[in-house]
This record gives sequence, structure tokens and C-alpha cells, in this order.
Amino acid sequence: MKVCVHGLWHLGSVTAACLAAAGFDVTGLDDDAATVQGLSEGRPPLFEPGLEDLVKQGLSAGKLRFAADPKTVAGAQVVWVSFDTPVDEDDRADIAHVTDRIRSLFPHFGDGVVVLISSQLPVGTTRSLADAFALVANGRKVSFAYSPENLRLGRALEAFREPGRIIVGGAEGAARGILADLLRPYSTNILWVSLESAEMAKHALNAFLATSVTFINEIAALCETTGADAAEVEAALRSEPRIGPKAYLRPGAAFAGGTLARDVAFLQTLAARSGLELPMIGGIIPSNRYHRGWPLRQLRARLGDLSGRRIAVLGLAYKPGTDATRRSVAVELCRDLLAAGARLAVFDPAVRRLPDEIGAAALADSAESALAGAEAVAIMTEWPEFRSLTATAMVGGMARALVLDQNRFLAAALEGQPGVDYVTIGRPT
Repeated sequence: MKVCVHGLWHLGSVTAACLAAAGFDVTGLDDDAATVQGLSEGRPPLFEPGLEDLVKQGLSAGKLRFAADPKTVAGAQVVWVSFDTPVDEDDRADIAHVTDRIRSLFPHFGDGVVVLISSQLPVGTTRSLADAFALVANGRKVSFAYSPENLRLGRALEAFREPGRIIVGGAEGAARGILADLLRPYSTNILWVSLESAEMAKHALNAFLATSVTFINEIAALCETTGADAAEVEAALRSEPRIGPKAYLRPGAAFAGGTLARDVAFLQTLAARSGLELPMIGGIIPSNRYHRGWPLRQLRARLGDLSGRRIAVLGLAYKPGTDATRRSVAVELCRDLLAAGARLAVFDPAVRRLPDEIGAAALADSAESALAGAEAVAIMTEWPEFRSLTATAMVGGMARALVLDQNRFLAAALEGQPGVDYVTIGRPT
């Protein structure tokens, strides 16, 4: 089966590489020549564990190629739309960035092609694209379907190859058979639903996860002032059969990036258009935004004026397993500390260049050098490398052993250590 993957950032690069590894004949299409050139040379546009090797394997096997010419879509049986939908600092998605590029392929779609969209788009978008194509079809039959992506930075290959279940909306007749064949290497557990239900399922899933994060972090904030321990409360909640051990209820850092917030914003926009009120969903973003300030509030509470204070930050990336720093809570903290006059040393094992907004910080070449002489350290990204540090290595060279660890990542090594002021979310102060 010939597949064209349209859009080649994180989602598209992973999709193309995994499809080629399963034996499909894959062309990756993107209008950014630099991205296409890099992938053609085996260099993905951003770091994801295992992705570079998988791209190179696909290129070497002749199953994977990349192009910028939209005419290369001709002959594909499936066009898999995999753009990472851009989102601004206010969580507003640039829908036109995706839909305009899909529309640009309308003249090149062959008769019988199936267009499978996985980019995050508001419910109703896929139907509107199908209607728009029908106006210029000239007798061609093209099926539009939607399957919400479920990748996770740092574990994307695993998430794509072992999804547990796949949701597909809108595929009927021959299109359903084609997509079943395409998806069979990954799962036979396919939930076939309507276009709108598949799109809404993505909104609902991410909004539910976002709600879970903000709920447990509000509980954790109360724990800090009442003598309760949020970790023990979490264990109690998970023991309740109506909640369960896999619930998304881990007290810790605020959610970051744009993935969850984008779908919350979609739901709010849809409600506004329909004249509906969503009081609970409307509170998710403000609650999470307030919680993002936890590290800065804790540092000010313990150090007072931060001007001139030497502070270390371990971890800049949005999450471990990636070098992406956009919308990272760690970068926000660094920016705020610099604005407060702090002297900042930063280390991240995957980040080789500081974002411009925090360029005044010192980028250390190791965790130990970042910690040297620091009056406080904030553990911001859960890199496994940090767990190899002993308590002595962590605080031995610090001027003051004040450790902020939002997610209790280093609790085994540091909690209860004499002389260490170990501060974490949800523990009584």
C-alpha cells in the first residue's frame, strides 16, 4: 500500500517512519524544504528516542522518501494528514495552517484515495473539508476520515506501535477496509465512530486529562497548608474502585506544552458559538496557570528577595526524552528568575543551546557544575540521569541545600536527608 504522510514535524515524522518500518511504501510530504532535506538525510526535525535510527532504516530499505512537491501525493491510496497544529501563547490553535495545506492537495487527490486526518482540529473540521472537496471533485470519489493522534513526546514510537486501541471516525465502505489494512500492524482493536465523535473524543480525552491534573494539584495545595500529604491522598484515591490505580492523579508540576490546553480551548470556543456555558472546563486553564507559579512562590518564600541569588535549574525540556523547550514550565521559571535578578545556572542533558528568552543564564555542561555554589536548585525535568546523582553530589557543592522537586522525582535520594531542605508539591510545609 502506498501512503503519503502530509506534515513532517513530530507527529508526521513518527508516523512516516513507523509506517515504513511496517512495510508500507511511504512518501513524507511537507512544504518546508529544510525539513524535507533533513529527513532525506536521516535527520528528524526534533529529537525523539529511536526516531533517527528508524528514519534511516526506512530510507535504506527504500520504503521511505521525503518530498516538498504536492504532486507526489498522486498514486497514494491513503493520505495521512499529520501536522502538529500550531498553538500560540494563549492556547489558540492556527487551524488554517493545517486546513489550507489539505486544501492545496485537492487538485492532486486520485480517485478512491482515503484522507485520514490526525492533526488536532475542532470538531466539524473534517466534515467541512469533505464538503469543500466535493465542490471541486469533478467525479473523483475521496473519503475523509479522522483518527485522533495519541503520541507522547519521549515515548512516541511506543505509543504509535502499541496504541491499545485506535479510534477512527467517518470511514465507510471500501475506505474502512483500506484503513483496517493500514492499521492492522498496530492494533485490531479499532473503534469505528462518526467523524464528529472521533474529533470530539480527542477534545474530551485531553480535557479530562487536564481536569485531572488541575484537580489533584488543587488538592495538593490544600495539603501543604493542612498537614495532609498529597502522595498519601493520591494513594487513597487510587485505591477507590470507582477511580482506579491508573487514574491520572499524580500531584506535581502543572501541565505544559499546547496539547492539553489546545483541546480545552477548542471546547470553550465551541461552547461560545453554541451559547453554552462550561464553568468547570472554563476553570482548567486559570487553575493550571496559577499552579505553574509554584516553584517561584516557594523560592521567594524561602529566600526572600531573589536579586543576586545563585539558583540552579536542572532540566529545561518540556519533558524527558525530547529537546523541545517551547511552552516549557522550566523555561518560564528561568525567565521569571532572571527578571527577578537571580544569577542562574542551567543544565539539561538534551539541550545544547538556551532559548533566546533566557540567554542571560549560564548553560552548564553538567549537573554538578550547575549546582556549584547554588543557594537553591529546582528539579524541572525528570531526566533519568539525575537519579544517578547521590545526595552528596546533589547538595555537597551547594551554598545552601534547598531543593525544589515538584514531582518527588528524587525523593528516594533526598527526602529525610539531614541538612537538606527538600520541598515538593503537596507535602506539609
